[in-house]
Amino acid sequence: MFRQLDRPLRRAAICVAVLSATLAASIFAMKTSPPWNDRTGTAAAQQVQVAPGPVMFPLFARKSGRLYDYEPKGTGGVKPLVDMGGGWAEADALVQANVSEGGKANDIYHRLGTTLFYTAEHGNDTKVVGGGWQIYDMLVSVGNMGGSAEPDLIARHTDGTLWLYQGKADGTFQPRIRIGSGGWGGMTALAGRGDYTGDGKTDLVARSTDGTLYIYPGTGNLVADGVLGSRITVGTGWNIHKLIVSTGDNDGDGKTDLIAADTAGLLWLFKGTGNASAPFAPRVQIGTGGWAAFDHLF
Repeated sequence: MFRQLDRPLRRAAICVAVLSATLAASIFAMKTSPPWNDRTGTAAAQQVQVAPGPVMFPLFARKSGRLYDYEPKGTGGVKPLVDMGGGWAEADALVQANVSEGGKANDIYHRLGTTLFYTAEHGNDTKVVGGGWQIYDMLVSVGNMGGSAEPDLIARHTDGTLWLYQGKADGTFQPRIRIGSGGWGGMTALAGRGDYTGDGKTDLVARSTDGTLYIYPGTGNLVADGVLGSRITVGTGWNIHKLIVSTGDNDGDGKTDLIAADTAGLLWLFKGTGNASAPFAPRVQIGTGGWAAFDHLF
């Protein structure tokens, strides 16, 4: 488990140019299959895939249209912020994913209107992934769930279905596969970048409207409606948290953690245990205040 933690300033410089590059990229034709190109009910089961070991990611946050980078301390918590620049207010979806540089970079997907864009951490180009992405009201990167070498994207359709996009090395995706046939509109948060149950497979964390937190274990099988196993109830009362996100293994103990900002503005770390029956240790405060001002953590 390792990350290069000395690149936030370079990352900030790249991000300043992203939106201007986006305007130029948007004049080109869409380069990949649109979201409706799917394999619902037709994907054959593949060999069970095991997730890579826990990885430590930075925490990205947006406030008043500006992005901020909080690098991990390595033992739990985050370092002081690095300003990544403004102009991000119009992005209605933001996702961090480690696609480029063999999975060692921190890249960004963002959506403007109907179009999804991808920007590598080190590079000058923002590329168009595709159009038609307005059909989704939630996007999240959960790491390697479908078995490809690159991280995958999970998208919730406005009709309550859930879809998996397997990542490709160029930042685009394989045709989508349905992983939830309905009812996902009742979830107010999706998160997860690794294994929470200790079986070596990537899982999905979801919070329902009544404040109950669930883990949906990954099966490792890329088959329509068979990517997720039966859910595990973590606990109730999670509505006290405004935002929930995973940055992988935040404290460096080899297990995937969860981070949450509560409505009072405090930031909390829920250390993963790797035990499916009790997946998180009691929370630890890692931020003293002001976190309620952010409208997105990713």
